[in-house]
Amino acid sequence: MRPTFINVGERTNVTGSAKFRKLIVEGDYPAALSVARQQVEAGATILDVNMDEGLLDGPKAMTTFLNLMAAEPDIARVPVMIDSSKWEVIEAGLKCVQGKPIVNSISLKAGETEFREQAVKCLRYGAAVVVMAFDEAGQADTAARKIEICTRAYRILVDEVGFPPEDIIFDPNIFAVATGIEEHDNYAVDFIEATRAIKATLPFARVSGGVSNVSFSFRGNEPVRRAIHSVFLYHAIQAGMDMGIVNAGDLPVYDDIDPVLREAVEDVILNRPPRTNVSNTERLVELAPTYKGDKGAARVVDLSWREQPVGKRIEHALVHGITDWIEADTEEARLQSERPLHVIEGPLMDGMNVVGDLFGSGKMFLPQVVKSARVMKQAVAYLEPFMEAEKAGQPRRQAGRILMATVKGDVHDIGKNIVGVVLQCNNYEVIDLGVMVPADRILDAAVEHRVDMVGLSGLITPSLDEMVFVASEMERRGFDIPLLIGGATTSRTHTAVKVEPRYSRGSTTYVIDASRAVGVVSGLLSPTDKTRNEQATREEYVRIREQFARGRETKARATLAAARANRFRPTDAAPPPRPSFLGVRAFDGWDLKDLANHIDWTPFFASWELIGRFPHILEDEIVGEAARDLYRDARAMLERIVGEKWFTARGVVGFWPANARDDDIVVWADEARTTELARLHGLRQQMDKANGKPNLCLSDFVAENGDDWIGGFAVTAGHGERKRAEAFKAAGDDYSAILTTALADRLAEAFAERLHKEVRRTLWGYAPDEATTVEDLIGENYRGIRPAPGYPAQPDHTEKTTLFRLLQAEANAGIQLTEGFAMTPTAAVSGLYFGHPESHYFGVGKIDRDQVEDYARRKGWDVATAERWLSPILNYDPMKRAAA
Repeated sequence: MRPTFINVGERTNVTGSAKFRKLIVEGDYPAALSVARQQVEAGATILDVNMDEGLLDGPKAMTTFLNLMAAEPDIARVPVMIDSSKWEVIEAGLKCVQGKPIVNSISLKAGETEFREQAVKCLRYGAAVVVMAFDEAGQADTAARKIEICTRAYRILVDEVGFPPEDIIFDPNIFAVATGIEEHDNYAVDFIEATRAIKATLPFARVSGGVSNVSFSFRGNEPVRRAIHSVFLYHAIQAGMDMGIVNAGDLPVYDDIDPVLREAVEDVILNRPPRTNVSNTERLVELAPTYKGDKGAARVVDLSWREQPVGKRIEHALVHGITDWIEADTEEARLQSERPLHVIEGPLMDGMNVVGDLFGSGKMFLPQVVKSARVMKQAVAYLEPFMEAEKAGQPRRQAGRILMATVKGDVHDIGKNIVGVVLQCNNYEVIDLGVMVPADRILDAAVEHRVDMVGLSGLITPSLDEMVFVASEMERRGFDIPLLIGGATTSRTHTAVKVEPRYSRGSTTYVIDASRAVGVVSGLLSPTDKTRNEQATREEYVRIREQFARGRETKARATLAAARANRFRPTDAAPPPRPSFLGVRAFDGWDLKDLANHIDWTPFFASWELIGRFPHILEDEIVGEAARDLYRDARAMLERIVGEKWFTARGVVGFWPANARDDDIVVWADEARTTELARLHGLRQQMDKANGKPNLCLSDFVAENGDDWIGGFAVTAGHGERKRAEAFKAAGDDYSAILTTALADRLAEAFAERLHKEVRRTLWGYAPDEATTVEDLIGENYRGIRPAPGYPAQPDHTEKTTLFRLLQAEANAGIQLTEGFAMTPTAAVSGLYFGHPESHYFGVGKIDRDQVEDYARRKGWDVATAERWLSPILNYDPMKRAAA
């Protein structure tokens, strides 16, 4: 007879309960104890206690809470599961817990040596252990991998360490099913089969798991989630699952689940062959809205378009981004066509032409077009085996072949990816070389693939010089095909002044955004319009260069000495408080849910070329519908990112004694201010100022003498993002790939905002009573600034090297700098903290030769190097200086 299933209460977990986290962070332990009491009263037979919160002293919080629990008889009667990703927190709990605890968790992730050491300590403390199915190669996803890792761990624990087998609890990883990704369809079966094998081959070992993971695809639809949990547990417990983290009081009885829903859920959980021509996931997705009840009534879906001829059905699916029936419709069209290729060149391209027309006329928007591309790719992927089988088939006729790349030193590609998808939707073949691509590889690939044009992308200012170099190399190697320039830091003026003069054999054209790409490309490849379009662009660029030269000649600047004499002099003489610590502090695994609550959504829509302030954009007469659809998809994916922990948010913050020295900031190694640790170099405004306005430099916000401080930070939410995005792209789902990257960027920016808030309130503590809303944070309605190298107040990207050295950013946050000073992972933010109440953002603007020469001296550069890195803000032409 099977033992009773053991329910683990998870609400005493700061990563799983926002309420509990708030109580612990605020030090309200009596109220936190009431949460534990409620869990016991609700039937929890084990309490999972976790204190992994970025701002907590984990060992201290764990010790305090467990000691208080031990003094409460109605709570202390329940065993404790000490849950942490940090061994020092686990050991702190082991030292004070009464009775027999459970350690959650240890694994082979860091190798056998650490695994044995931790197991021996658990044995000495008399604790049982949860062993994750995780080894040096990563988490186990298939049944074979789960069994392999658990068996290996069992043999080490029992045969080598002498661990009692009845004190071993395996967690073979429960992952989400019904995600829409075929590789995930067998995840529930893999867990169930691994459980069965563990119970059969590893005597006395237990099996546990986090049950809520299996239903993350249906976040927001609690009736369906509960049904999934119930069905999953029904089969997993039969296979031998002993315990799990789940709200048992909220589970429906298996036999009480509506038979239609239960059958659909069971088909998904057991990955049975589909009963109809749609997948089990699609069938459950269609059923799910009908079980939402009063809070989420099912939408009435108009399927009358399914009665139209197959060509019109394909067109409708493409325009509306519907993948549900595209393979069936594509097969029907294939059977009606002479060759499978004709389906692509016929109804599929006809439908994409409609998409292109609607996009060009402003009736469709980028997110919708990218969804259309997903439908197109799925249809083409379905047809490819048939086309390969033909052997004698002719290649598909493309409108043109375009090579695209993010240039060397730069890792940003979201805009490039969007442009590529839009071009593919208009029947252009796109060869995407990715990011950090050197010039020789770009041009070698252009020759190899015989492309019709090359497109270069970049986000950071050093990319501008690299684009100039690529253009020069195209000239040297005799290319004559069009060159396209795009990216956030590029401009029509830069293209005209810097890039186009280096490439005379072919044309150079600036592409402002994805919505213009198709028009530019078609105009440059048109046999009748190409020459006229290229000539018009050349004439326009001549006018831009002349205007640019006149602007430089007429805009006088103050001398550097005069600008320094007119520096900003703060009126507040009050000494700033000393930060709560000096040196650096790392944060490994900041709560993604916390970051999600601090997202500024307005830039997210802008990255999809939907312009408007959030939330008003959702009701915009023109883009509102597209914005609402995009926002709904983003929120759904964000829930999965948070719930399934797709990304890891890591960061580091540091504080040091500092003083100003003219335009530089000296960072001291100690509070005695005798040893210089580093020097941050500043740039000062040189424009002529009126009405008593000062010429600003960042050093103005730091005291020249006495006690003052400066902070720095680097954060990322991008660990794991690239892998997820590439998996979506490999599956032909560019929409989800771009959405993943865009959300990672937003989470990184939210991390910077959230950490800055903590700096002001506690870590530096110069605004301890600050009470700001998310809207206040987005509007920067608070004291202090966090400027970053490469941005208007300090345009020199090379200053990041000093910041990263001070922070030890690679070791502490896993963030690296490329040779062009871009950060990787790309979803990363870094900068400095200034706490002076009068500090504010500004732009340096154009600077003159005297400051460039002075800056070169301070940096230890020659003048040419300084001119290279400061080229976007020079008030003169370096070539004329060199000639003189």
